[in-house]
Amino acid sequence: MTATVTRNINVSQATAEGLRLEMEADASVLVIGEDVAAQGGVFGSTRGLLKAFGPERVLDTPISEMAFTGMAAGLAMEGYRPVVEIMFVDFIGVCLEQVYNAVAKIPYMSGGRVRMPVVIKTAGGSIGAAAQHSQTLWGLFAHLPGLRVVAPSNPYDSKGMIAAAVRSDDPVVFIEHKGLLLERAAGFSFGGAVPKERYDVPLDRAAVVRPGRDLTVATLSGSVRHAVDAAAAASAYGVDAEVIDLRSVVPIDWQTVCGSVARTRRLLVVDEDYLGFGLSGELITGVLERIGLGGLDGIARHGNPDVPVPAALSLERAVVPGAGSILAAILRATGERR
Repeated sequence: MTATVTRNINVSQATAEGLRLEMEADASVLVIGEDVAAQGGVFGSTRGLLKAFGPERVLDTPISEMAFTGMAAGLAMEGYRPVVEIMFVDFIGVCLEQVYNAVAKIPYMSGGRVRMPVVIKTAGGSIGAAAQHSQTLWGLFAHLPGLRVVAPSNPYDSKGMIAAAVRSDDPVVFIEHKGLLLERAAGFSFGGAVPKERYDVPLDRAAVVRPGRDLTVATLSGSVRHAVDAAAAASAYGVDAEVIDLRSVVPIDWQTVCGSVARTRRLLVVDEDYLGFGLSGELITGVLERIGLGGLDGIARHGNPDVPVPAALSLERAVVPGAGSILAAILRATGERR
């Protein structure tokens, strides 16, 4: 029996490795986008792929998101598995029609006869880059029927979830957090024990990353580490908070979320996306529908209060959830006072 070899690598390295292994295993996997080839991606998460597979499978494109996203839809209909990189999720508006009318709808409109195994790989989150480069937008994608929407929080999941996304016959929006991709961003955990071997992480399962008994904190992506730190700090106030990494926005793992909330009887949703009409409201409503008011002692949410993210880091921190603000939200939700 061969022992599993693991390394401490960061999120961008893990994603690139996951893509490389899937491309080695399946010649139909292609990577398309701006700066994905020669530069290896603006965050390095397609590094080494051009050298390994050549320009026919790793294609740099002009600034033409509508064109190359549409091309990916056509390639998928012909049996390929394209991974399309939209550099920042904030740029999705220029090709959104191809996403919600072509990629998301064609399998349904064909009665399931046409598959659409497209991965839309993109980066979201706040890193001091101002209003047009600081969004997550997973709530936007989740609102569009026909798409899976996932957002990993650590290197192990990044490698395994990009592999599962590539293998999926459904279109997947794969949102990486810019703060997890950039080592200069403070407050995140970059390393992680990642096996060298090929593996996948299911796209429909949440993970309990910190067990607790008094409150369930449900979150994802870059907010997971902040929530774990906040939960550790809350223990000094006698609050034992459980933290769930949702991993997936579509589908939501209701069994894990509701199982936790049924035990703790309190739910706090932490979401870096906008609060209005988004994941936080959907998650709270879904829990209420499944558990009922009688099974709960408290519900709260903490996220972006529907304002553009400011450029100044001090103002960004006042808008975007961090460990300190999550701790305050935990204590409010449990009736504790700082």
